[in-house]
Amino acid sequence: MQTQTNSSVAILDDSRSVDPRTSAILLRCDSLRKTFRSGTQEITPIDGLDFSIERGETVSIVGPSGTGKSTLLHMLAALDTPTSGTVYFGGNSLQSFSEAELAEYRNRAVGLVWQRHHLLPDFTAAENVAMPLLVRGVGLGQALRTAGEWLAEVGLASRTEQRAGELSGGEQQRVAIARALVNGPALLLADEPTGDLDERSAENIFELMQRLHGSHHLTSILATHNLSLARRTDRVLILEHGKLAPIGNTLAGSAAPSVASAGPTKTPGRV
Repeated sequence: MQTQTNSSVAILDDSRSVDPRTSAILLRCDSLRKTFRSGTQEITPIDGLDFSIERGETVSIVGPSGTGKSTLLHMLAALDTPTSGTVYFGGNSLQSFSEAELAEYRNRAVGLVWQRHHLLPDFTAAENVAMPLLVRGVGLGQALRTAGEWLAEVGLASRTEQRAGELSGGEQQRVAIARALVNGPALLLADEPTGDLDERSAENIFELMQRLHGSHHLTSILATHNLSLARRTDRVLILEHGKLAPIGNTLAGSAAPSVASAGPTKTPGRV
């Protein structure tokens, strides 16, 4: 099918220093910190993270519920701002982006898949997938044609005119994946994308995401509690007590190990 090419470079003007098409590092965080106030208590789910993600990697982030995995993904997607520290995309600080550039970054550079698909139930599958294109200014006819191509790619060619609320859970998540990728992002962020699915559907969705990761030259970050899926990504990182550390691809047992038992020593700027 004809797909949108990775268009994330469109948000970067010529005065910026690094083109994300040629940099080996797509995403980097320096001293990233996020603090919340809860009454008189200060909560810091993200506390001085330094890490980088290379172009083309699949990275999973594991850790107990409430440790800040979703908070981290929100900051990487520019849906939330850090209390301190910096997120770099293609070598360019998100904090230096104008509001218009941030909007374009969210719309075109990043694809987001959540545990709950957030589809509009009374709209068709094609209309849901077309939404990001319409936001970008693509005409309705072209947006629906492109949406149909993406639905075919995720195995839903026969369901384009079905209302989203009438689809199964696995089908709805396939629509959500097509919607996330319809604008040709460089970066895919997935927050528990299989968390609401049965084991077989979860396996099918994960395999679909792996296939699309390769065929569309994505860089993918997956936050998950599913350790069997996490093992199958290039790197596994654990987020615990505000810190992020590598644990390799050989998780054992039913729970992720603590940071104290995390595997290899990190190199500067990368965990």
